[in-house]
Amino acid sequence: MNIAVLVSGRGSNLQAIIDSIESGFLKAKISVVISDKEDAYALIRAAKHGINAIFVDPRKLGSKELYEIEILKALKANCCELILLAGYMRIIGKTLLGQYKGRILNIHPALLPAFAGLNAQKQAIDHGVKVAGCTVHFVDDTLDSGPIILQRCVDVKEDDTDETLADRILEQEHKIYPEAVKLVVENRLRMEGRKVKIIK
Repeated sequence: MNIAVLVSGRGSNLQAIIDSIESGFLKAKISVVISDKEDAYALIRAAKHGINAIFVDPRKLGSKELYEIEILKALKANCCELILLAGYMRIIGKTLLGQYKGRILNIHPALLPAFAGLNAQKQAIDHGVKVAGCTVHFVDDTLDSGPIILQRCVDVKEDDTDETLADRILEQEHKIYPEAVKLVVENRLRMEGRKVKIIK
């Protein structure tokens, strides 16, 4: 299966997917990495592994629709069947959703539906929760609300800061994102309403 990864930053989850492919855990290919930030380190990670890495500048395209049409061109040119969001800091619009409905995954550093949006780790600490974590979900037209594929819990320590909690959650993100992608690639997921059933 040909995969596209959309990024905005350092790309540590991209690296986790690359590593899972190179180890043989994931039988897929990253055909293209697309960033909305020219200086995203994720582009360098991709290039180091011989992956096509593209910067698409949203400021030059005038509208969200035109920007996503440009991304669609790159996806089609690289025969992409699945899109992974990995630290991609833009909300997916109807142009991409219309073409890839049910084929876009995201990872979020919280146990959704709690603490959607930005600064999820700070939200968790400020709320006083005892358990935080991360979620891999399908992307729909509402922020961080799509059907949940996998989740992993992380205990919140009394002396945690936003940063220390984020670091421990990130360790789990690097484990469950490849696991979730593997389930998609192996066609082992079934949707029943909002519930995602895993076929053993």
